[in-house]
Amino acid sequence: MRRLPVAPEGWPFIAIPAVIAAGLALAGRRALAAPFAAAALASLGFFRDPEREVTHVPGGVLAPADGRVLAVDELDDPFVGPAVRVAIFLSPLDVHVNRAPLAGLVVSATYSRGRFLAAYRPDAGEANERCVVHLQGDSARVTVVQIAGVVARRIVCRVGPGDKLAAGERFGMIRFGSRTDCCMPRGTGIQVRAGDRVTGGVSVLGVLS
Repeated sequence: MRRLPVAPEGWPFIAIPAVIAAGLALAGRRALAAPFAAAALASLGFFRDPEREVTHVPGGVLAPADGRVLAVDELDDPFVGPAVRVAIFLSPLDVHVNRAPLAGLVVSATYSRGRFLAAYRPDAGEANERCVVHLQGDSARVTVVQIAGVVARRIVCRVGPGDKLAAGERFGMIRFGSRTDCCMPRGTGIQVRAGDRVTGGVSVLGVLS
């Protein structure tokens, strides 16, 4: 059976206003039905989850999300060690499904409460509500951080310790505007720079050395 290209978490946001709109329209209240129909269509667009032809590059680390690269910087990650971080900003118009940057074992997935600063702010990665996923690949460790923003108030992470992910496999999403960071070992050949547009599961952020 062909999969509908919509994230499962989106159906309540689509179905409820759609049912209300249909009921109002059948009752002859088309003017009142219009905003509910618009909300259903907007949610359908936001929760879209298209199929992707995942890129396969030896040692490649794939973008975990669609969006614009905010920054590429160096830091010390508790799991990766000396690392290079690529921060990706997702606008409400981007696909918000997160994908695994490489094939590996989920070592941990830790949710932390926090603030809801604008996701493009440099301090949002440490201050905002977030979920940190640690992935152990065949030859390297990678950390992915799902970060809530001003509008995003719900992080969805579908994996836990012991789960195995294929490169480009869906593992969660963030509702309504957000940021996703990817930390790779320092020395990785970075293929993107600030301002670039990337596509989750398709764009190569870096090549492991």
